[in-house]
Amino acid sequence: MALPCWAAIWKILLTVGLVLFYYSFSIGITFFNKWLLKKFHFPLFMTLVHLLMIFILSSLSRTLMTCVSGRARVILSWSDYLKKVAPTALATALDIGLSNWSFLYITVSLYTMTKSSAVLFILFFSLIFKLEELKPALILVVLLISGGLFMFTYKSTQFDARGFFLVLAASCLGGIRWTLTQILMQKAELGLQNPIDTMFHLQPLMFLSLFPLFVGIEGLHVSTSTQLFRYQDVHSLLILLATLGVGGLLAFGLGYSEFLLVSKTSSLTLSIAGIFKELCVLLLAAHVFGDKLTLLNWSGFGVCICGIALHVALRTTHTTKEHRVALSTDMELLLRGGEDEDDEET
Repeated sequence: MALPCWAAIWKILLTVGLVLFYYSFSIGITFFNKWLLKKFHFPLFMTLVHLLMIFILSSLSRTLMTCVSGRARVILSWSDYLKKVAPTALATALDIGLSNWSFLYITVSLYTMTKSSAVLFILFFSLIFKLEELKPALILVVLLISGGLFMFTYKSTQFDARGFFLVLAASCLGGIRWTLTQILMQKAELGLQNPIDTMFHLQPLMFLSLFPLFVGIEGLHVSTSTQLFRYQDVHSLLILLATLGVGGLLAFGLGYSEFLLVSKTSSLTLSIAGIFKELCVLLLAAHVFGDKLTLLNWSGFGVCICGIALHVALRTTHTTKEHRVALSTDMELLLRGGEDEDDEET
């Protein structure tokens, strides 16, 4: 009895540790980006730096893993890379880029609430790609989340239409992104189950996807900015580059912690952790940045969280049923095998 008890305690401690590890990067990068963009108004350039750093760090990690294990890491063919990875990379790049761009206009509170609408788009694209079945409960989930989002943004004193629609577009792209990512990682023949390998393959195409948007919107301003290429103080430039580097480390840690939490626990754990994380972000935003939230805003947040929680509960029930059906099928095959052996002996 002692061994199962210690095993359960270890599993709980491991889960709590992984959740806290995920929180440290997820909450950290949200507030870090908001703070940085108050004085550095080039979100797309910042995102490109993050993508470049993630690629460099994932490449170094793959090299280290190869040296330790003695086995070469997976490298996809150009055909698989362009056909299967490119759509995911494009959606991911635009999701991250537009999310960071929205920080120029909106508060952390409004960003957090609007970004939670990604669940709606994930459901929508899951239905299109036939990863989900349309059920009355899913319609209720959509109504709760969309209604909560409307209540949260209704007559908000700190509402900005530009930032709202930017992060809403990012949420839509996030729905495409995570749906395609699920399809990508479920293909065992690609061998991208390891988060380091996934990040390594995604970053180059993400960089190339976002670069034209950066050139068209920020290119001229960055090239003439006194903070970068026309700098007047070397010390200030080095501090800025170091600050961007810290953001890149946070971005790498966030991507790795998300995949690590899912691989070691489950997507359900990530969903539940995400719900509590949003509450933590809203409370911190009100305390750190002075975001103002009315009773109607908090009520909308509660309604939205109920919708997300219902979605998590439905996924749990569905997963449990699938597990029971699979277990029942295995037992039936086992019994049939035993009966066949008895018949042969007779």
